[in-house]
Amino acid sequence: MSDDVWTTGDIGRRLGISAERARQLSHRDGFPAPSVAHGKVRLWRPADVEQWIGEHRPDKAAG
Repeated sequence: MSDDVWTTGDIGRRLGISAERARQLSHRDGFPAPSVAHGKVRLWRPADVEQWIGEHRPDKAAG
């Protein structure tokens, strides 16, 4: 995983789910907006995703 931005693959690895499932989650209301969105490419700031994980998947929260 890159420290600068995460793909859905990175998010999936972080959560222990498939990239496809991470893509599905990324389209839900409340999921952080991507920091980069160009065509089909969407990238997220790790801190934004970690905050979402802490709020919505506390069993997967870092720390």
